Amino acid sequence: CPPQMIIEPTSPKLLPDPLRDPYYQPPYTLVIELTGVLLHPEWSVRGTVTLTTRRGLGDAPKPPRNDPETPQTAFPLIDSIDPHGFVSYRLFRDATRYMDGHHVKDISCLNRDPARVVVVDWRRDSFRLQPYNGLALPRWDGGSEDRALYDLAAFLKTIALSGVEDVRTVLENYSLEDDPLAAFQRRRTRLEE
Repeated sequence: CPPQMIIEPTSPKLLPDPLRDPYYQPPYTLVIELTGVLLHPEWSVRGTVTLTTRRGLGDAPKPPRNDPETPQTAFPLIDSIDPHGFVSYRLFRDATRYMDGHHVKDISCLNRDPARVVVVDWRRDSFRLQPYNGLALPRWDGGSEDRALYDLAAFLKTIALSGVEDVRTVLENYSLEDDPLAAFQRRRTRLEE
């Protein structure tokens, strides 16, 4: 690979143009990190990794894989956790900017309205170029009692049902929280009282 492909996204337009009538274009775009948010890898001394899927993803198979970050291994894995094909597009490390030793998601390359893009990751640094588009969840450690995906679904559903015009106004309110979903649940409980 030329060095430029490692530093810059492979295309200035990572997603195709939004669909127009009579086709349906979802009003929001969700960019979600696979490892640490949806999956927990455990490496063996033989160099293979066993992946645990987070509670809320169903009973996806957990076979040993080489590296969940490459398209060759991630595609079948995503197929197994998304058997109905709800995930429209799949982006990998080549769709990020490599800055100061980290892969950074740059939503300016998505070809979507930034006011309608939510990035979910466990590394705040991963969305530092557009910090108010991101929701930094605590990194999942593989625990089976975790409910974060259910809470995330409730959070995103609230945004969608409220018809939020600019998600950044909502996400900014959670940007300093160590656990934004717990903060959302606390606020929701107070409103219900």
